[in-house]
Amino acid sequence: MMAQMVILTLPRALECSNRIKEVINYKPSIENKSLGNVKENTNTEDVLSFKDVSFHFSDSHEDALKDLNFICKKGQTTAIVGGTGSGKSTIASLIMRFNDVTSGAVSLNGIDVRNMPQEQLRSHISFVQQRAWLFSGTIAKNLRYGNPKASDEDLYHALSIAQSDSFVLALPDKINSFVAQGGTNFSGGQKQRLSIARALVKKPELYIFDDSFSALDFKTDSQLRKALKNETKDSALVIIAQRISTIIHADNIIVLDKGEQVAQGTHDELLAICPIYKEIYDSQTKEIN
Repeated sequence: MMAQMVILTLPRALECSNRIKEVINYKPSIENKSLGNVKENTNTEDVLSFKDVSFHFSDSHEDALKDLNFICKKGQTTAIVGGTGSGKSTIASLIMRFNDVTSGAVSLNGIDVRNMPQEQLRSHISFVQQRAWLFSGTIAKNLRYGNPKASDEDLYHALSIAQSDSFVLALPDKINSFVAQGGTNFSGGQKQRLSIARALVKKPELYIFDDSFSALDFKTDSQLRKALKNETKDSALVIIAQRISTIIHADNIIVLDKGEQVAQGTHDELLAICPIYKEIYDSQTKEIN
């Protein structure tokens, strides 16, 4: 019987070892081209720029993004809006270099992100995803993820800006309260606000909020955006959103349609010149009314 079990198990073990070997020998398509930090232009007001950027996934011949051109300046908010599948979140993945552009260039502080070590690139960025994720441990440990040297005062300040201090202070252990893996012991809105607070503790040059206000009610969303404006005046903000109310006061709004940049401007300008933006705005205001 033991011999039969070995005979049955051996082919499975061999197949598993082949898969493990594939993983160990796999070479990522995105690699650091520089071993040391590259010199950046820290005096520029243009924190982030997209120049003639196009991108398609490796298993597709059609561009997911085509000919994007815009600049994110220090102290300003750049918003990206469009229908489902228009390529909004793909823009965030190009900034973070989860994917590399097919043509054109994405630059941070005047340096093409492909020529910048990933550690250096991401040290300048706080990225908050739509699906908020918290690690097991405490609230304090989660908030210090991007800035281990942050004081308790820094943490409470970030919680206040993120409109999450009220429920954290109500907990028996406050910032030392336990967080389950994935933050399952908090609601969706609470997890989003804690993720935003974690991003604020880092104090980067560039914030990316990828539809990370979607679980918040309109009142909390409005209060958070007002508080963010003062807190991030020395940084550039990129807000990817479905709700027009979230990006209505942005300095520059990029409108995407099927991966193409069809217009950019302020809210009032886009209502006058962009039918797609006006359609999105009208549909959402009708829902509210």
